[in-house]
Amino acid sequence: MLEIKPKTVTKSSVRVPGSKSFTHRVLIAAALAEGQSYIDGALFSRDTELTAYALTQMGAKISADAKNFSFTVNGTGGSLQPASEDIFLDNSGTSMRLLAAIAALGQGDYTFDGSPRMRQRPIAELLTALEQLKIPAQSLSNNGCPPIKIGGGMVAGGHVEIDCGISSQYLSGLLLMAPLTKNGLEIEVVKGPVSRPYIDLTLAVMEQFGVEVKHHGYTSFTVAGGQKYLSGNYTVEPDCSQAGYFWAAAAISGSEIKVLGVNQNSEQGDLGFIHVLEKMGCRLNFSAGGISVIGGPLKAVEVDMGDMPDLVPTLAVVAAFAQGTTLMTNVAHLRAKESDRLAAVASELVKMGIKAECGDDSIAVTGGSPKGAQIKTYDDHRIAMSFALVGLRTAGVLIEDEGCVAKSFPNFWPVFDSLS
Repeated sequence: MLEIKPKTVTKSSVRVPGSKSFTHRVLIAAALAEGQSYIDGALFSRDTELTAYALTQMGAKISADAKNFSFTVNGTGGSLQPASEDIFLDNSGTSMRLLAAIAALGQGDYTFDGSPRMRQRPIAELLTALEQLKIPAQSLSNNGCPPIKIGGGMVAGGHVEIDCGISSQYLSGLLLMAPLTKNGLEIEVVKGPVSRPYIDLTLAVMEQFGVEVKHHGYTSFTVAGGQKYLSGNYTVEPDCSQAGYFWAAAAISGSEIKVLGVNQNSEQGDLGFIHVLEKMGCRLNFSAGGISVIGGPLKAVEVDMGDMPDLVPTLAVVAAFAQGTTLMTNVAHLRAKESDRLAAVASELVKMGIKAECGDDSIAVTGGSPKGAQIKTYDDHRIAMSFALVGLRTAGVLIEDEGCVAKSFPNFWPVFDSLS
């Protein structure tokens, strides 16, 4: 358990790790490419290392240089090898959903399993889509959740319908698999997708690797078969969801905090968080070196968070210090994350004396003066990092299981402590 002690923050600069979402996708694309790829600026965390190890189980040769945040990947050319044992992905939903789709390109059966929480997280819609393509895909517990078994083999391709009302990662998985099918895929999205910027990230990575995708908005995608992922040198940009904690710290503390290396033209949907903070009363400063947020008196906002769901816990904590009631909508899918994030956020805010109420698709937080409390993290990295921010201004904030941040931001606590 970690006690967060209040401090005065005036002006700081921090550097955050590479994007988790980009790192997952670039690792997979490089593993599907022919030849050797070098990935610079990658995130080294529990989740991305699980993806890298799973890809080695499927035939890629990957060497990691954690000191220099880089991977060297010798790809499979799309010919994934049989896995000699089950592939364990702990509670990494991104790994599970993306790898389950590309496993169809392999040989033999692949069994994917995870933590007790992962065994509660839905994947039925992706399994249904794979079955439409005559790919054997089943939930071994018959409940639409892992563990799952995917049958590899030559994938002909064709037309497929997918429900992305819970996760856009189902669509991303199909897209990553599609160019290596014989006839390509025509994908029709019949619901959603939620978190559309993550689809943009997938498309951007595929384009960097030389793969062409045609699409009309977010409901119709055509990917020709027989394409190749091209090996090369690729750079991962800083993670805007991780940057969000420090921009939020500026808002809460009334200070100026710059996150280095973030480009205002980034395709990451989480970059939109700075404009939410701006509406709440903060000021923004853009420079060649990064993006700064300057805190000010905070007022409540109403905002659709569908394109940046990972920032909901962070915004909820900022809202606890704002005047009025902040309403976040289009967030039902947060109940299927590492924890039921809506319930978790509301429960911990109530402990701090802050009114927080969840609807079916929303969460409302009424600002006030948060008091100290022992924060249960639910083995959820984003709960731990978000609620640590309260401790900048409030004494008595204790974070249980602070090590859970290793899932996405292993050095969060030293970076957080560097604020001054």
